[in-house]
Amino acid sequence: MQATKSVGHFSHVSNFTGYMQRIYKIVSRRGKKQKILDIPAGNGLLSDKLRQDGHLVVSADINRERPEFVYANMGNKLPFCDADFDTVVCLEGLEHLVNPQFAISELCRVCRNDGYIVVSIPNIQNCYSRLNFLCKGFFFQFPPYAPPSISACEELDLGHLSPLTLRQVELLFHFCGAKLVQITGDRWKRWYLMPIYLTFLLLGLLWIIFENGFNKQKWRAIGKGLSNLLRPASLFSRSLILVFQTEEHGSSN
Repeated sequence: MQATKSVGHFSHVSNFTGYMQRIYKIVSRRGKKQKILDIPAGNGLLSDKLRQDGHLVVSADINRERPEFVYANMGNKLPFCDADFDTVVCLEGLEHLVNPQFAISELCRVCRNDGYIVVSIPNIQNCYSRLNFLCKGFFFQFPPYAPPSISACEELDLGHLSPLTLRQVELLFHFCGAKLVQITGDRWKRWYLMPIYLTFLLLGLLWIIFENGFNKQKWRAIGKGLSNLLRPASLFSRSLILVFQTEEHGSSN
């Protein structure tokens, strides 16, 4: 196997964020001590909080932020056995990958049957991001900067590389044997622009009605997806927090 060289340039937040607090509460509600994988662990703040509650937490990342971190590159096969964890937590990691689909298959592989996978991703479908795309041509948090020049043997945080919609993530987990059981989010983004948001939302709904008419069969097909997009968390939160429950293990291809 080819050795890798870390260039020591990885981004993570320095504080216990709103999405960390939400995910901590989601995991804690399960009401039992769990074996948890936290990947990418960043600087380990969420891992520390979960350990304080008595959970067995494995922190994994490529950043080598702490000596106890397990080295794991989410672009490759994870160094864990099948069905090794009760809960898998992946905060703000999938959007940094060239191939999120492979990473999702690995998260499902290492999670036990009837386990939970909690994911947070930048919400590119919130109203502010839609407005950002309309005016600038790119989603909020996904600026079109040129990627850094790196060789094949280097590891570097490429930043927000892969914008993911709610439907994309739901389907990718579904193909790997995990169903979406909860949608929530963190803080609302630019709520003071609400009058503009509501105007565009109304126009969008009228547009959808015009395109599809009142055909009941069509509306049954698009109803669930549209209802998920119209949730307050989907419309306004900075990050989407999605909870999946594993039903059967998919292959990691």
